[in-house]
Amino acid sequence: MLRIDALSFGYGPRQLLDHASVSLAAGHRVGVVGHNGAGKSTLFRLIAGELEPHHGVIERPGRWRIGITRQEAPNGEENLLSTVLATDADLALLRAEAETTDDGARIAEIHERLAVLGGHAAEARAARILFGLGFDAAAQARPCRSFSGGWRMRVALAALLFTEPDLLLLDEPTNHLDFEATVWLEGYLARYPGTVLIISHDRTLLNRAVDQILHLDRGKLTLYEGGYDRFEATRRQQLELTEKLRRKQEIQRAHIEAFVARFRYKASKSRQAQSRLKVLAKMAPIAEADAEHSVTIDWPAPDPLSPPILALDGVDAGYGETRVLNRLNLRVDDDDRIALLGANGNGKSTLVKLLAGRLAPMAGELKRSAKLRIGYFAQHQAEELDPAANAIGELSRRRPKDTELAVRTFLGGFGFSKDRAETPTRDLSGGEKARLLLALMASDRPHLLLLDEPTNHLDIETRQALIQAINGFPGAIILVTHDPHMIEATADRLWLVSDGRVTPFDGDLDAYRTQTLGRSEAPRADERLGPGSDRREQRRLAAQRRETQAPLRRDLAKAESELERLDRERQEMERMLLDPAVYGDPTRLVALQRDLSRIKKDLERAEASWLALQETWDQENAAQQSGGNQT
Repeated sequence: MLRIDALSFGYGPRQLLDHASVSLAAGHRVGVVGHNGAGKSTLFRLIAGELEPHHGVIERPGRWRIGITRQEAPNGEENLLSTVLATDADLALLRAEAETTDDGARIAEIHERLAVLGGHAAEARAARILFGLGFDAAAQARPCRSFSGGWRMRVALAALLFTEPDLLLLDEPTNHLDFEATVWLEGYLARYPGTVLIISHDRTLLNRAVDQILHLDRGKLTLYEGGYDRFEATRRQQLELTEKLRRKQEIQRAHIEAFVARFRYKASKSRQAQSRLKVLAKMAPIAEADAEHSVTIDWPAPDPLSPPILALDGVDAGYGETRVLNRLNLRVDDDDRIALLGANGNGKSTLVKLLAGRLAPMAGELKRSAKLRIGYFAQHQAEELDPAANAIGELSRRRPKDTELAVRTFLGGFGFSKDRAETPTRDLSGGEKARLLLALMASDRPHLLLLDEPTNHLDIETRQALIQAINGFPGAIILVTHDPHMIEATADRLWLVSDGRVTPFDGDLDAYRTQTLGRSEAPRADERLGPGSDRREQRRLAAQRRETQAPLRRDLAKAESELERLDRERQEMERMLLDPAVYGDPTRLVALQRDLSRIKKDLERAEASWLALQETWDQENAAQQSGGNQT
């Protein structure tokens, strides 16, 4: 068991852990979540013994071996297989001694020990892990130094998994993985025999690979059963209850304060007033729930264009003399939602650069609508930011005619407060830099957004805000991401980039997941196949159904966003009406009550609209399920 008791730690005045306690049973797989900067990575370093707590203790079995992800990538002349095998020092020493010793008795001891450690199967096990993370046999034989930094970080992950520590601490293990490697890792971790703690912003990984969620919030640790979806639902219920209690307490506090103010100096009521003052002093305030961590992303709507906005006819693309993509015949319409599938290195980023105009066609014709404006996001663009400039300066360079107020307002739509908008970019977090790049990309109201791995460094809340922004954007979007949840929540069409071609994928993400794992899939309830049914035809019909439902799905997403906006306005109005000072200003009081009445009516209309759309959605799905069962 791993036991954390009254753990406290901080840097200077910043307290990350404040008498936090939790007990984790051996053999469990636990997802560790919390907003960026909450202290999750620091918690891992404390557990691993790399940092000493200021207060409290961390207890774990003395025999446990601990493995933790490192930021250093291996870089040597040895091939990948040898690099991974060398990470288990005991195993490597035994294997080396077995090849050099002439002592028969010692050779017997070595082989007995190798059998205990699984040494005879070590090479095969290392090769399987490397293969799962995207390295085929030829790649495994190449020198480690011949790979890029991202691929060498995969080697580091493979080496850590190969050592099979009793306690495995994984900090954002999917950051350098594509969808295919992430799918493999989900299955590997779900079967891992030891205890696993995973810091991740990948919602799907936290649903598929863990059985508990450990939430770090405001210095405290809270353990929840189940995956991330269950945690989120439970957490939402708790926050709603807390908010109700907070409002009730504010009303009670206002009544007490009003009574005291009225009767404090009246002799007949002074004792009661003093009694209420004592009640007020003992009333511990209930903090407002997580408002400071909420993030919004708001893309301005472009002017409409006639489809197609972009078309490729027999296009080849690549670098120098090397062709990466061949004979592309593609079309993008003004409201497309397209996600690109395919392993890293197959050309997804090459296609995005081609569409963005960063790469010229080597052959064929690429046609763009004359008025088409394209917004392009890529992680490497963070290197182009001026480290001394702040977000206001970066955006002002792109929108020189805007006032500072207009620039600040625009940045506010991407979650930048006054202070963070004035912070030099070198001091921004990875997530803040990503949000700034999204803002800069959207600054000229593009018709087409090209998003190449936009979720790196974004926490789950910001990823959800990005999903809502994508679903609410009226233009076209082409998305490259290793986040399956984002693909499922936003994409209406899937393009597979493989073997130099880009083709529509006739199936959903579950079908692609199964194809990636190389095993057959039992059909879902709405896709039961009778004898002789054509699997390809079923996938084609499933894709056709998704495309037909795309407008309704977008309408539902917009209706949900409108409901959330109106509900936030209602809560804000009700909060303002709890302020006793309002009742001393009749004009303001009447205005607030009038606004609240208007918002409630708008909320009723929005709820009716959402219910009608939801009913249509449910009817269509029920009809499709019925039709599928009759097939």
